[in-house]
Formats: sequence, C-alpha cells, structure tokens
Amino acid sequence: MSTPLPRRENARHPVHQPPGSRPTAHPAPPAAASPGPLAGLRVLDLATLFAGPLAATLLGDFGAEVIKVEHPRRPDPSRGHGPAKDGVGLWWKLLGRNKQTVTLDLATPGGRDVLLRLAATADVVVENFRPGTLEKWGLGPEELAAAQPGLVLARVTGFGQFGPYARRPGFGTLAEAMSGFAALTGEPDGPPTLPPFGLADSVAALTTAYAVLAALRGRESTGRGQVVDLAIIEPMLTVLGPQPLWYDQLGHVQARTGNRSANSAPRNTYRTADGAWLAVSASTRSVAERVLRLVGHPEFAAEEWFETGSGRARHADELDAAVGGWIARHGTDEVVAAFERAEAAVAPVCDIRGVMANEQYRALGSITEVPDGELGTVRMQNVLFRLSATPGAIRWAGRPHGADTDAVLTGLLGLPAARVAALRAEGAV
Repeated sequence: MSTPLPRRENARHPVHQPPGSRPTAHPAPPAAASPGPLAGLRVLDLATLFAGPLAATLLGDFGAEVIKVEHPRRPDPSRGHGPAKDGVGLWWKLLGRNKQTVTLDLATPGGRDVLLRLAATADVVVENFRPGTLEKWGLGPEELAAAQPGLVLARVTGFGQFGPYARRPGFGTLAEAMSGFAALTGEPDGPPTLPPFGLADSVAALTTAYAVLAALRGRESTGRGQVVDLAIIEPMLTVLGPQPLWYDQLGHVQARTGNRSANSAPRNTYRTADGAWLAVSASTRSVAERVLRLVGHPEFAAEEWFETGSGRARHADELDAAVGGWIARHGTDEVVAAFERAEAAVAPVCDIRGVMANEQYRALGSITEVPDGELGTVRMQNVLFRLSATPGAIRWAGRPHGADTDAVLTGLLGLPAARVAALRAEGAV
C-alpha cells in the first residue's frame, strides 16, 4: 500500500487576513455551506475562456479550494463576455463561483516566485496557455513538480501539446468544426451549423475535471503527480459516437439530417395547435409503436421496416406526417398529457424563459439563488449532480478581480505586507 504524499502543514489552513495587513475592498468569501467530497484539494486556476476555468469551477462546486489567478492588468476575458449589469459581467458570476481571485503577472520574477509558492501548497494547476508559454516563464512541468511532486498539471489547449497544429491559437469553435459536429448539424440542403454557445469548451471542461480526478487517483498509487494533456478537439469525437468505426468498417459518412435521426424515427420537433414546439423521440420500437398508436396510425407497427430504428428512419416522411399532423390539431397541454398516459417520450422546446419556469427543473433545484456582494441575489445553474452523503454547494458567485490577492499572499503564503507592497510596485500583482 502506498503512503500518502506528505503535505505542507499550512496547505489546508483557511485563507485569512492577519492583523495589520493591507485591507481589501471586498469582504472575504463566506464559509463553505458544505465541505463536499473534494474538500482538502487546492486548485490553481490559471486558465481563461472557457474550458479550463469551467473545469476548475466543477471541482470547486464539490469542495475543492480554487484560487483563480488573473493578470493584474488584463482580467479573465469572461468578465467582459456577454451581457453585464451595472458594469458587472454576468458570465463571470457563473464561471468564477467558489473561487478566490488573485492577481499575478507570471512573466515577472515576482509573479513566478509567488506562483511557485502557491504551487507548493496545491494539488492541481489548470492552464490553457499556448504550448511552451509556461516553460518560457520558468513555470513548466519540471519546475512545478520540483515545487510540489504530487502536483497534477492540467493543460487544456485547442490542439494539444504536440503535433502540426499545436502552436496554433485554438478555440471551441474550431473543435466543433474539426470534430465533425458542424458537418452533421443543420438542414440537409443548408450549410454546416455551429452552436451559438460554448459546446466544445463545456464538453472539454467536463472531460478535464474527470481527467484531473483520474490523475489524483493515480497519485494515490504512485505518490506523484502527472501532466494531463487535453486537446479540446478530442472530447467532441467521443460525444459524436461511433463515426470513426462506421467509416473504418463501412466507409459510411453520416450526412446532415436536420432534427431527424438517421438511426430512428419518429424523432423531430412538432408544432402544437397553440403555437408551442414539442420534441418527440422514439428511439425504441416499443415507444415508436405507442406514439403511432396514440396518433391514430397503429398500422405502421405491422410493417416489416418498423422493426428497426434505421428502417423507421427511412420512412421518416410518413411517420412525421402522422405524428406532426396529430400534434398540430391539439393544444400543448393536451398533447403532453396524452403522451404521458401513453408512456411516450415528449418534452417542450424551451428557451431560457421556459427553463426558468419549468416544473421539473424547479423540483430538481436545477436553478438556484446565490447571494452576491455586487448584485444582491443572482440565479444560476446549480451544481451538476446530487450526492446523497457529500453534496456539492455554491458558496459564492464570481468575485471581483483580485479581491483576495492580499488575503492569499499574506494569509496562505505568510508573505509580509512589505513584500506584497514591493510585488505590487513591481507590477507582479
């Protein structure tokens, strides 16, 4: 059995501001509502826009202590993305939740020194600079491992750390294009379609959080950390299913089919008599049969082609006409109630207004209220899943730029106030 890696004694002390230190303009974040299963882990989030920071958020939601490191003069761009209220970026409130915010210029000697001191107390560093950038600053894997041999360094880039594209700038949009997602999305006679939100970044964030936990589990056996090399273009390949296998074995290239599926039918969106849109999916034969019986066409179930999903997909025009025609003659509530009685799958097509009002989301607590020092109370997505014994929690929303710099440097690292002032004069913080 391996022995746990020895840790510095102050690595788990709560951040505080000692008497006589430079006061901060922002109150300290509140104490955790629940420790969560990842309590005791410390994560340094050096990343920006969006996969890396979201991965750190997911870890923080379940108890990890996350310290967000931003440039002193160039805050994380997510603070300025999308709508703002009273000059406060709302996206950041979500992405920055459960994080302490510290400013460091890693390209300066003082910033490098502070980062290495922080790394010595940490379990995980998440970064998404172009390959070679950390190495240029003297903060590469070797230097970080020397500071903390058990450190997991998660490197999240568009194309990975090596290969002909590695040094290119990369964003989630390029992953959505390169992975095959855009080629599959849209109407058959229309152009490839990109999602109007950070799909590839979000999938990469989920994957990064999983990879970090896998690496930490590995540390329990080896006593040492390791590097996670995650290319945003790769997780989307897994999400898109067996397409490489289809192409390898059959030369099959899936085409755009709009809302329809090439593998089952009926599967589409249909408009009700009162103008709402509903989504129907009948991926199994039994559900498809119940749907067709409900809409008055049980005869389809006797057809030989009805037995398989691909067979039904080849007759999607007929099935859509039957299902869509029936739904168009009935109101939304009537359709949903009839589908529920028939044990057939249906759901409303919601915009965000529908999401916020939806009774199932309300029952699950999927949208929750979070107190915030700048905006009062804000509503945002809750933690991703429910754990019965060690649940996650949102302890605070995204904090102002650099709000916790002095508290972390003096309280966690024990730097004298004079040293912090010198770092500030140098432009390192």
